[in-house]
This record gives sequence, structure tokens and C-alpha cells, in this order.
Amino acid sequence: MTGRREGHGLMDEAVLLERLRRGDEAAFSHLVERHHRPLLRLARSFVSSQAVAEEVVQDTWVAVITGLPTFEARSSLKTWIFRILANRARTRGVREGRSVPFSSLSGDDEPAVDASRFSANGMWSRPPEAWDGNAPDTILMNGEAMRSLSRAMEELPPAQAAVVTLRDVAGMDSAEVCSVLEISETNQRVLLHRARSKLRRVLEEHVGAK
Repeated sequence: MTGRREGHGLMDEAVLLERLRRGDEAAFSHLVERHHRPLLRLARSFVSSQAVAEEVVQDTWVAVITGLPTFEARSSLKTWIFRILANRARTRGVREGRSVPFSSLSGDDEPAVDASRFSANGMWSRPPEAWDGNAPDTILMNGEAMRSLSRAMEELPPAQAAVVTLRDVAGMDSAEVCSVLEISETNQRVLLHRARSKLRRVLEEHVGAK
């Protein structure tokens, strides 16, 4: 079953790529609708403002259009697009004096869980909240919870925000994330764990406030 779904996905991308190369405007609109928001969120991880992020995303789409004739499909179309965005956003971030190499931001000195949640003997002083009847999917359908989660993502350190955006918003696997951000698998794993821990804490607090 899984193999058929993966094969179908690859076929869809091949058809989409063929239509894009023919200049099919509907195909390009579909591509923008699918990827624009996660691209914008990823760009925001590198640059200083939403306006600059918008500029980077627009530049990326121009680069995609001009680069399609020479795209060799050595990676997926999505990975290629996000790599273009990451390179352009990284360059813009360096120009702004904001960007730090993600490879240096593994977060090894940062605890995955806030130290205040442990007592002196290392036991939980405030254990993780149980979801109880509020399954994660149900919580995420709540507008207030989604707004809290969105704010929390904006407050993540840039490298953590970039990794969790690619994994949990764009739906990439770890290898694709490493390719886009040019980081090691270990670095990717640590950054993702830090980010998810912080976001889960926000949802726990939301549930606890009910």
C-alpha cells in the first residue's frame, strides 16, 4: 500500500513538472498554493522581517520559473524549490548581519525540557500534562491553540524554526531537511527535538488552562 502511494506521488510530480515546463499557469498556481506559506515561514527563520521574507519568496518563485528548463530532477521538485529559498534567504540574512550557520546551532547546551520542571533530586516537579480527552488533533482545531502555536513558532531560535517548519509544515523527511539546510542528521535531529519540545509545552499549557 505504501509503495503504491509513494509511486503515485512521484507520478504526480512528474506530470506537474511536465506541465510546468510547458508553461501551464494552472500548474504553477497549484505549486504556489502548495508551497508558498511554508516557504514564507522558512524565509522568516533567516531574515529580520515579514516584508523581507516576502521578497525572498518572490525572488525564489522567479528563480524557479527561470530554472525549470535546466532542473535535472536529482532531488524532488519540492526539495529543489526549498533549497533555492534557503540559499537566497541565507544570503539575505548574512547581508542583514542576522544569519548564523545552522551547522553550529545543534543546541547541545540547551535542555530539551525546561529545568524548572524538575526538582532537586531530578524527578518531575511538574510532569507533562496528560492530553486526557483533548487529542492533539482536537486541540489543533481550536483557533486559540493554533494562534498560540503560531506565536511559539515565531519565537523559536532560527535554526529550530527552520527545521520544524520543514519537517512538520512542509512534510519533509530528515534527509530532505539536511539537504535543504546543509546540516548533519545529528544536528537536524537535535534541533527538531528542541523545537517540538517547546511547541508541545505550549499545547500542554493551553490544555492546562482549560
